[in-house]
Amino acid sequence: MSNPLWQPADRAQKEANLARFMAWAGDRHGRDFVDCEALHAWSVADTAAFWEAVWDFTGVVGDKGAGPFLVDAAKMPGARFFPNARLNFAENLFRHGGEADALVFWGEDKVKRRMGWGELNRQAARFQGLLAEHAVDQGARVAAIMPNMPEAVSAMLGAAASGCIWSSCSPDFGVKGVLDRFGQIEPEVLVACDAYVYNGKIFPMGAKLGEIVAALPSLKLVVIVPYMGEAVPGGDGELAGLDKAVHWGRAVDARGEEVPTFRRLEFSHPLYILFSSGTTGVPKCIVHSAGGTLLQHKKEHVLHCDLRQGDRLFYFSTCGWMMWNWLVSGLASGATLLLFDGSPFAPGPNILFDYADAERMTFFGTSAKYIDSLKKAEVRPAATHDLSSVRAIASTGSPLVAESFDYVYEAIKRDVHLASVSGGTDIVSCFVIGNPLKPVWRGEIQGPGLGMDIDVVDEEARHMARGKGELVCRNAFPSMPIGFWGDPDGAKYRAAYFERFPGLWHHGDFAEWTEHGGMIIHGRSDATLNPGGVRIGTAEIYRQVEQLGEIVEAIVIGQDWDGDVRVVLFVRLAEGVSLDADLERRIRQRIRDGASPRHVPSKIVAVRDIPRTKSGKITELAVRDIVHGKEIKNREALANPEALELFRDIPELGRP
Repeated sequence: MSNPLWQPADRAQKEANLARFMAWAGDRHGRDFVDCEALHAWSVADTAAFWEAVWDFTGVVGDKGAGPFLVDAAKMPGARFFPNARLNFAENLFRHGGEADALVFWGEDKVKRRMGWGELNRQAARFQGLLAEHAVDQGARVAAIMPNMPEAVSAMLGAAASGCIWSSCSPDFGVKGVLDRFGQIEPEVLVACDAYVYNGKIFPMGAKLGEIVAALPSLKLVVIVPYMGEAVPGGDGELAGLDKAVHWGRAVDARGEEVPTFRRLEFSHPLYILFSSGTTGVPKCIVHSAGGTLLQHKKEHVLHCDLRQGDRLFYFSTCGWMMWNWLVSGLASGATLLLFDGSPFAPGPNILFDYADAERMTFFGTSAKYIDSLKKAEVRPAATHDLSSVRAIASTGSPLVAESFDYVYEAIKRDVHLASVSGGTDIVSCFVIGNPLKPVWRGEIQGPGLGMDIDVVDEEARHMARGKGELVCRNAFPSMPIGFWGDPDGAKYRAAYFERFPGLWHHGDFAEWTEHGGMIIHGRSDATLNPGGVRIGTAEIYRQVEQLGEIVEAIVIGQDWDGDVRVVLFVRLAEGVSLDADLERRIRQRIRDGASPRHVPSKIVAVRDIPRTKSGKITELAVRDIVHGKEIKNREALANPEALELFRDIPELGRP
């Protein structure tokens, strides 16, 4: 395609936060940043100066301390940002306040609530007071099994105000999945809902909570949040049989007027523990710092997303995905958070656009899979909803294919900044992201995040200007994890990111640069196919296959076979469709024409379902292990673990 899908308006070139930052930082440092590429080059060449500029420009609340602002910059890991700074994460999220809504919440079509800044402040203070009453203090872990609802946000803020460490998962996790995570970090407090809703159905939590609480002896306190009005053991009033449990309404809301006390701690003080997906073993407990998380999110929100005070920020996420943590940080920029819990297709495919229309959403964040599902369902919100307030749409979770770019501009909104982004739980942020001053090209992520020296390298860590290789980051950045919980010497942490290419962060994505300075992600490199020694990204196959109307979704693996690897494609078919010879022929032809002959699968197998993680990502490695006869140890990490059995001992695949 010779023309971009979207160009920033002339006014944005002067008024966007990024444009203002370029001029401000240029004046401050005696530089003339003629374009975004020049700014990015400076941001990675003088990393300390760049991040100090982000601190000042975005108005971080705290004491920056005396310089230097980056110590041991060459150490990967080991670099330390703002070693003399003191701040509190929650204090920064309450920086703006005002009379507007801080939070709006929709629970599918069943619950709608609003919470102003004042009430959010009071609720966080009351929760902080409850923690103090039970001697839960700095460094203690506060865990939550919660929907994406206001109490999850206020409890996190109350915990962070005191320097506690927050960790959360979504309520659809099974008992083992919760204990595989929280059992490692020994929380002193558990915040949990009485029930949750998904696709119109209510799921009570009482029995599950009984097992979880009994298996966490470190707990001092269990706080039950009423959501759907379902009975916890013994009833909402008594909570009988649930040890150490109190009711949110009586333990938090009834505390009266309180104000939070913000304990300012070092920049590197732990704030969050996030978990890897855990599909190939017990989840890794990834510890993120308060300062690193705050500064990275402020950079992404203010500069890359052009977020402004009064904006209305939405990202479809559960409390078990890092995008929840990213979303909540939007409060630090004065945005109203639009929270949603449940199925994005309940009661129908337009529910999120109903939300966007009703609440004048300005930033719409979602997943590539959701956009693909809308496309297949032939939903056309541009024809049915007023989306004039929406300035930006962001997509993550998996690569956004070129055809989905077309769909967004044709069926959702023509004049919108579409930002495909990619990063991960590992960094609680993005490596490559949108840019409000650059055009959007079909199928491309716009470019690297500021301050992130991203590159694509070959097996010898050599730069690849063209072609597919490993995604790495060559410099330290603030949101690198502090480490892993339960990894005192850092051995697991170093092995996860720095063993493959010493001195570089190896992220595990298969990627390539584009002629526009953007990037295409071709999937996880550990799931990369290697037939005949040629590396193939799985996303390249999905892009072709999922354009066929007969196919709902697909998953592809490399099967060890006859001393080599053969490509095996599994497809979930639309209702009433069968995998006959004609459909197989058309699938292969589509892949051959759209990708290459090497991408064409040796085998195509129809399956009823495809396993995916709680955050909606398909699990190629788990499927590959099942096909090879290996046992999956951590099925609790999956949203639909029963689907794995569909891939065991498939006759068409024989025995490797």
